[in-house]
Amino acid sequence: MKTKLINLFAITAIIVGATSCKEEKKNEAEATAAEEVVEAPAEAVTYTVDTSASSIEWIGKKPTGEHTGTINISKGKVKTQDGKIQSGSFVIDMTSINVTDLEGDDKASLEGHLKGEGEGKEDHFFNVAEFPSASFEVTGISEKDGKSIVEGNLTIKGIKKNIAFPATTSTEGDTMTLNSEVFTINRTEWGVNYGSKSVFENLGDKFINDDVELKVSLKANKA
Repeated sequence: MKTKLINLFAITAIIVGATSCKEEKKNEAEATAAEEVVEAPAEAVTYTVDTSASSIEWIGKKPTGEHTGTINISKGKVKTQDGKIQSGSFVIDMTSINVTDLEGDDKASLEGHLKGEGEGKEDHFFNVAEFPSASFEVTGISEKDGKSIVEGNLTIKGIKKNIAFPATTSTEGDTMTLNSEVFTINRTEWGVNYGSKSVFENLGDKFINDDVELKVSLKANKA
């Protein structure tokens, strides 16, 4: 009887653990073929991205923990009509990859690895020497369950894929903001394969999760 109870608890723990893992994948953004970028009407109002107040937060996870950080947005424009986004694009400065959960040598080491610094590590992650920037271009805005869904082409390492994520947008006076909810992309869709157990075999528990969580915070001022 005791053995049966232990087995039952073990099975329950496995089920709960599996369910928890699924719940951790927030707003999964499926990567599909790139789509045509939308054009705003001539009367749309143009806003220029405030690079000092715009960034992307990221979280990467592995079995032993996680790392957090930010990436700067270097430029961009958004066009709106009647307070609604009609088109837009922004450039992501991959050379600005910043790790926020480490300090000193550990911080510098991980940032260097992510950027591809060091012989033989150039293409482990983002290879910023060859691909110093990434970009996002709006291909559509839709509504779902009372939320705005931003659809667009995300280009990383020269690979362009279409994704969608929920966001809140607002326009007040000469300022426009876009704040996404946390959403998840599969990094291997853009050729970021280092430590992926879906790409490499025999990694054991030394793998890094394919899923990366992102949150876009964008502020733009009327041009």
